[in-house]
Amino acid sequence: MVMSQSAVRELVHDQLFPAFDDQREKLERIDGWYRFDPEKLKLPRDATREHKWLEELSRTPWLNLVVTTVAQAMYVDGFVSPTSGDDVDVWRTWNANGFDARQVAIHRAALAYGQAYVLVTPGTDASGPRSVMRGISPRRMYVQYADKAEDDWPMFGLRADAASRSKWMLRVYDDEAVYYLSCDASGDGLEFIEWREHAADVCPIVRYTNALDLDGRTHGEVEPLIPLAIRINKTAYDRLLTQHFNSWKIRTIAGIDLSKGPVDSDGDGTITDAERRQAAERAKMLLRQSDMLTAADPNTKFGTLDETPLDGFVNAYGADVDTLAAVAQVPATSLNGKVANLSADAITELHRGLTQKVYERQRYFGQSHAQALRLAARLEGQDVDPSARITWQDTEVRSMSQAADALGKYAQMLEVPVEALWQRIPGVTKTDVDEWKAISRRGAAAGIASAAQQARQDPTVARLTSRGNQG
Repeated sequence: MVMSQSAVRELVHDQLFPAFDDQREKLERIDGWYRFDPEKLKLPRDATREHKWLEELSRTPWLNLVVTTVAQAMYVDGFVSPTSGDDVDVWRTWNANGFDARQVAIHRAALAYGQAYVLVTPGTDASGPRSVMRGISPRRMYVQYADKAEDDWPMFGLRADAASRSKWMLRVYDDEAVYYLSCDASGDGLEFIEWREHAADVCPIVRYTNALDLDGRTHGEVEPLIPLAIRINKTAYDRLLTQHFNSWKIRTIAGIDLSKGPVDSDGDGTITDAERRQAAERAKMLLRQSDMLTAADPNTKFGTLDETPLDGFVNAYGADVDTLAAVAQVPATSLNGKVANLSADAITELHRGLTQKVYERQRYFGQSHAQALRLAARLEGQDVDPSARITWQDTEVRSMSQAADALGKYAQMLEVPVEALWQRIPGVTKTDVDEWKAISRRGAAAGIASAAQQARQDPTVARLTSRGNQG
């Protein structure tokens, strides 16, 4: 049943908007680390402009790199029915909505923030009914479940778009309709605009989670790694601080006094701190490369104070980055850029953690993609094979010779059909495989037609062909 205007306003004011505001505040911190604006390091109150400048230089977008490393190994390339082996009809809706590219933003949002959403609504195009599918960031949507661990569909969803700094445009979704409202920045001053039925029979929002547990909790790749990222930036700042102020030798002279002492410039009989600093500056010797130091006093001694070594900072920085790679389950080479001369088995072991992590995330996201496509098909009046599943492009990095050798053994020793192995060739997309299958079918049809024509022209060939078919 469609909600009344007063019920919608009460729901938004008392539940949905306050929860959305709390969620957005939490996600803003995560977004800063994900989108290249991490928290500043805490500096002393008397920090100079140089200290603040060095602190800015110490920030590195490590956590964006972690998300990118995982996201670049996940790419949907089909929605296949096991019974027919072909893409189901609703795959055209996927392509019509540009999800060939939009899926990347959805995956990245779910990985970074812990969840993302796809809104599925009715629509049409030149060919007839065509559902509209759009990804939405959790920074713009809050979803409420009766049981957030078990329910596939939410009870309500609130989408908030900023019309200005002081006004939000709101859309509330339930299993019957979408309600349009507006409010001020604090969620007050709610005004009901209109409502429209959406005919989905469920709240048409599909949730994508990075890692959902049995309590309905989910977290992204960024939040657990923030303390580690802060530690890395602190180590980088300490190294830059030492490099900037203490990375060269200091020349010393003992047994000679070059200072003329502070001067009482105002004649009041007291020496100020500024006058002492001026005297110290006058005592400094500015030496050029060709200058030579001499002293009349034979007790004068010249020497140097060594620079502060940076090796300890560099090693600590590398250790912190390796710790980040281990906790994030990404290859250390993805973060530090160092490549060693490793064997194929060693490289496989190095990527094992990432491979298992990507496999787990594909299970979560694949289920959500399938749920969205089934809803899209229902809105278009299509029937979808319940066992249809999402397929993922093989993005594992392997050399072409290794792949060819392995796939050849699958075909020859295990008798796996050759066509089933095409999609596992590195760099080959689903479109390439479909084109190859079409070419293969055309070639097979041409061969059959040629054999039939030859049989009609040569009776001997016809008899042999007939015996072969009987055998």
